[in-house]
Amino acid sequence: MRVLFSTYGSRGSVEPIAGLAVRLRELGAEVRVCAPPDEEFAERLAGVGVPLVPTGAPVRPLVTTVTPGSAAGLAQRATELMAAQFDTVAAAAEGCDALVATGPLPATAGARSVAEKLGIRYVHVSHQPVSLPSPYRRPPARRGRPLPPEVTDNRALWDVDAQIANAMFGEELNTQRASIGLPPVDNVRDYAFTDQPWLATDPVLSPWQPTDLDVVQTGAWILTDERPLPDGLVAFLEAGAPPVYVGFGSMPMRDSEDVARAAIEAIRAQGRRAVVSRGWADLALIDDQDDCFAVGEVNHQALFRRAAAVVHHGGAGTTTTAAWVGAPQVVVPQGADQPYWAGRVADLGIGAAHDGPTPTAESLSVALRTVLIPETRARATAVAGTIRADGATVAAKLLLDAVSQERPPASA
Repeated sequence: MRVLFSTYGSRGSVEPIAGLAVRLRELGAEVRVCAPPDEEFAERLAGVGVPLVPTGAPVRPLVTTVTPGSAAGLAQRATELMAAQFDTVAAAAEGCDALVATGPLPATAGARSVAEKLGIRYVHVSHQPVSLPSPYRRPPARRGRPLPPEVTDNRALWDVDAQIANAMFGEELNTQRASIGLPPVDNVRDYAFTDQPWLATDPVLSPWQPTDLDVVQTGAWILTDERPLPDGLVAFLEAGAPPVYVGFGSMPMRDSEDVARAAIEAIRAQGRRAVVSRGWADLALIDDQDDCFAVGEVNHQALFRRAAAVVHHGGAGTTTTAAWVGAPQVVVPQGADQPYWAGRVADLGIGAAHDGPTPTAESLSVALRTVLIPETRARATAVAGTIRADGATVAAKLLLDAVSQERPPASA
């Protein structure tokens, strides 16, 4: 069996796909991943033996140069991303049995169209529940298209969201579909999601409440990271008590120098050492004292196991990794699904949700005093024992079974 993955986003979009791809390969499938051509993604996929088909423009320059929340240039970026599905992804999908897609709506709607044209199995995957229609929460606002403040019913707001999605992407999608002989669709969002989307999140960390949508929750797709920590980091870890990790992943972060200073001062105020991850915000140390250590791309699973606490932005992957290894968390959400994950961490008692996206030394000190106590560590350890590590295995078997059932029987 041949499976193609299509994804477009930051590390949090690529890493879980790598996890499922590796598991499928172990079960005998041939896999390839269409993903952005950023060097770090290419290196990660190459490191686990998964072929990359570069798709679209690099993500990091885009994320770090666009004003957060701005819709400037969005239409052009969406057009280019959708076109890449009908071009690069379509070519890569030739001869495949299934196409698994995740990422922005222009990408997944285009990917499903490709699968429809080729007559192959299509699966839409979300690594967070926030974008899936549910009467239990409001839809996230789309860039440049705020939801009407006078509407308070969640079901009505999801209907409005579908209309907004059509206005933003419908014309381009149907133009692309017509070019390959497909009829138009009248609901871009629901077409991309299908009636049975997959939700690749842990059911304890992120429980899904049943809705009219037939969601298949597989568990998070965790790829065991076997990379050793750098020698310098190991020496730092062994030279003292467990440090507090601080990093904001793919978030660019406004005033990153102030953020780094606030974090380090707050950590020092608790009598702790710090490991500072540069990330896409380019966080840096504020002085040359030996109680702080800066890192680039490292094995989070190994590092978080040795951390006193983890201060981060609340991406699905980082939140899941910290929960899985039992590290207390302080989540400083910047937007998108991150406030949801911050709330889950607080509700489970495994950490604290920072109020707002801009941390100060005082606000982080308050949060750290909550998480750096034995009770929070004990709760984080207990919850870690409930986190499923077999989500990728569950998903791989579901996909293999679904494709095998759709294949015509072999002739005698």
